[in-house]
Amino acid sequence: MDPVIIVGAGPVGLTLALALARQEVPSVVLDEGPGKDEPRLARTVVLREDTAALIERLTGVPLDEAGARWAGWRSMRRKQVMREITFDEAPEDAEVAGDPQAPAPLTPPLHVAQHVLTGALHAALARERLVKIAVDSRLDAIEQETSGVTAHTRGPSGIWWRGSHLVGCDGPRSTVRKLLDIRFPGRTAVERHAVAALRTELPWPGQALLHRMPPWRSSGSSAGEVTGRPLPDGVWRLDWLLPPGKDLVTPELLLARVRETLTGWTGETSPPYELLDTGVHVVHHRLARRWRVGRVFLAGDAAHLLGALGTHGLDEGLRDADNLAWKLALAWHHGPHEALLDSYQAERRAVVATRLRAADQALPLLRGGKGLRSYVPGAARGHDALLTDGHLGSGPLGAPAGYADSPLAPRHIEAEVPVDTPPGAPVTDVVVTAEDGSFVRLRDRLGRGALLVVLVAPGTGVWERRHWVTAGIMPRLAAAVTALPHQAELLVAESYPGAAAHTVLLVRPDGHLVTALNGVRPADLYAAAEATLGGPVRAKEEAEAGAGSR
Repeated sequence: MDPVIIVGAGPVGLTLALALARQEVPSVVLDEGPGKDEPRLARTVVLREDTAALIERLTGVPLDEAGARWAGWRSMRRKQVMREITFDEAPEDAEVAGDPQAPAPLTPPLHVAQHVLTGALHAALARERLVKIAVDSRLDAIEQETSGVTAHTRGPSGIWWRGSHLVGCDGPRSTVRKLLDIRFPGRTAVERHAVAALRTELPWPGQALLHRMPPWRSSGSSAGEVTGRPLPDGVWRLDWLLPPGKDLVTPELLLARVRETLTGWTGETSPPYELLDTGVHVVHHRLARRWRVGRVFLAGDAAHLLGALGTHGLDEGLRDADNLAWKLALAWHHGPHEALLDSYQAERRAVVATRLRAADQALPLLRGGKGLRSYVPGAARGHDALLTDGHLGSGPLGAPAGYADSPLAPRHIEAEVPVDTPPGAPVTDVVVTAEDGSFVRLRDRLGRGALLVVLVAPGTGVWERRHWVTAGIMPRLAAAVTALPHQAELLVAESYPGAAAHTVLLVRPDGHLVTALNGVRPADLYAAAEATLGGPVRAKEEAEAGAGSR
């Protein structure tokens, strides 16, 4: 069967290629450039825990060594510290330790230079036999029919590429989106930031910082918000929020901002620093009307642009790749699954639209600067909480969203029981016993195309698997797993947050919880697995329906 064509060799396209390869699906990546990513320390990405785990799982590179985990978070307003958080500890406003309702310990985001991330992906792809990267290949035509898709690239000798599906990961000015005539409405230049990467010492080693309305602002200065994010080797990325408009950011202006900010933070008249890189980061908010047209899909910046208030577009783009990979793999191996492929747009577009709405609703509150609301008691603290949510990956601006309203969500499961993870949300990464008896992390079993069935069985961790694999409810559960309509792996966990003994969890290949069942319920487990795959598949009818409606 023909490979999947991936247009664009940025982090999203490369991640998708690796994720497909892990599920034995070949792909060709069309890179319009020479195949090299210029090192830029002013161009960095912040990844949440599960997206960082996705990249580590695909590349085998421990990102903690390639990037920086923040030691904590500090937010300030004028001279006042509004909030200070030390990671791996509960927030300062948490309830008494031991309270089950208290907030869980926070996990620090991972901050890494984008060229380092791309380099790790390229290195992993160099060892991958199922992926071909075609450099200097600029797309200029797409043709579709029932059996596949064909793409043409410009070059010394124009080439036609044949594929089973095509995914446009080709950025904000996506050629794929334009060729499909998909509208990309939204707002341009929602925010602009001047950016500098420099090596220096700050009073808060390893701690990310958001400083609003710093007291050193000179007359006429609009540097009303400064963000500092640590990188390895004493390097920091500093961002200054710029005023609306298109005023040129000159080198002199940027150097003045650097000196002014470092002096204000360190108290030194001329603190030492080494300027490594500079740039201007412009935030747009846009959302493509459609993410799927027949056998062609959009992902990453080709499908959405967001980034104001701490939200990070690349993190969402990696979630696009993770969501789409297992669905494309299942269709590639087993034939048409139209409802499953349609769910990609239904799930991911809804999530990004919700995050965009949350950011757009918060922007007038945070950036207005004047008016009655700025004098309301507690307004500054509430604004700080919104910004902190966005930067740290929590709350409506930052938390990984679930797919509770997904068309793949099973309905009317009688034996369903609540656990701390809501249906559709990413599962907690617990230690499980695999089928070979080894102890592994649950996230290590994701991304292989298989459904995961996790039995919560206290006490099993102290015994070898051979002692309990044929005892109690295990044989009946194993038989139920074998009978599922798709490949599934049976795992056993000592515990899972909020789950009673003998709870059975069904987990999607991308790590989202389908349902939690009260004990071994073969019929309910089968129904939930079937729903997760888009319902009963009738290949001929689905193929005809897909061809006729697109």
